[in-house]
Amino acid sequence: MTTGDGRDAAAGPVIVCDLDGVLWRGEIAIAGSADAVGALRAAGRRVAFLTNNSSLRVADVVSKLGSIGVDAAAADVLSSAQAAAELVSEDLEPGARVLTCAGPGVVEALELAGYAAVDAGGPDRGEVAAVVVGFHREFDFDRLDRAADAIRRGARFVATNLDATYPGADRVLPGAGSIVAAVATASGAQPAVAGKPERATVALVRARLGTSGVMVGDRPSTDGVLAARLEWPYAMVLSGIGGHDPSEPVPTDPAPAWVGEDLASLVDGLVEYPG
Repeated sequence: MTTGDGRDAAAGPVIVCDLDGVLWRGEIAIAGSADAVGALRAAGRRVAFLTNNSSLRVADVVSKLGSIGVDAAAADVLSSAQAAAELVSEDLEPGARVLTCAGPGVVEALELAGYAAVDAGGPDRGEVAAVVVGFHREFDFDRLDRAADAIRRGARFVATNLDATYPGADRVLPGAGSIVAAVATASGAQPAVAGKPERATVALVRARLGTSGVMVGDRPSTDGVLAARLEWPYAMVLSGIGGHDPSEPVPTDPAPAWVGEDLASLVDGLVEYPG
């Protein structure tokens, strides 16, 4: 049996892995993560990847996975950028101009959905119908001013996600939520949120991956809550935020179905789970 994109269909529940903190920290692969994906696939599980980090294009994510030894196709990658484009489409017709205070992943997702992406840091100062804010390292006062001004003028405010931090190679770094908070403060408005654990991502996962799966992640407030909303079990790793940020302790009510130091430590339990 094959899937709609021609890939072989795996048996059992799909294993959906977060990326930052599960497969890598910054540019550093987490030890054993690539072999763990290989072991899951060898056992007949489909493995897909779902990230709240909206900064990279899908091809860049596929390439980064390949660089650590994980083969992936574009169909295997889901992101908060894609969810944000879906959220924008609820109110705006294709062709609308959308300001991007975000990285290339958001630009790609919006353009694939038929929107004209306008860079908040660029020279185009025309009117826009929506503003999408996500993680990017180029954020500065001018981008803050442009995004906030557009929102005050009536543009819809969409955030890719509200993660205040994300796991870097050697420390916890500011995340998209920190940028979103600045735009919210400057504009006096609160955003519609697209990424984990919000409904746009729930819908994206169900549409792309089906109804049976396991969510593997490092952040209970996003990965764990998403799992609950999907009615899937949550497998928590301590190799990312959950093991390094005291604001994300291992939850007890409900507790994750599995907790491990890293993805490799969870392989046996994930393979045995019947779905």
